[in-house]
Amino acid sequence: MLQQIEHIAIVVQDLEPALRVYRDILGLQLMRVEEVPAEKVKVAFLKLPHGEGHIELVQPTDTESGIARFLEKRGEGIHHICFRVESVDAAMAQLLSAGMETIGQEVRVNREGRPYAFVHPKSAHGVLIELYETPST
Repeated sequence: MLQQIEHIAIVVQDLEPALRVYRDILGLQLMRVEEVPAEKVKVAFLKLPHGEGHIELVQPTDTESGIARFLEKRGEGIHHICFRVESVDAAMAQLLSAGMETIGQEVRVNREGRPYAFVHPKSAHGVLIELYETPST
């Protein structure tokens, strides 16, 4: 079902100090920074070495967002691990039939039209897992 790690999301209070660590000190290449209004966040995308996947530094832009609540409750740190899958619908069906709990049963679609969904941390030993559909070639 899982193909590879798509990204690892890290919640931060402020992107600038986080970029000084991940970009300037660790040397990860900044791909872009963008606002994601639907999720009420600002995200810095940093390329991992050797081309597979990336790191997302995620800063809340609204104190009422889920990311802001996570930050307030748990502080800065890893928010989720995202895996690529061939089909989010098929992966969700498989997970639900195995008794896994998901966050919502509907698959979401991002601005690029790529489907994604989340597996609840209660079903994955405390880790929020995102499933992200591999683009068609």
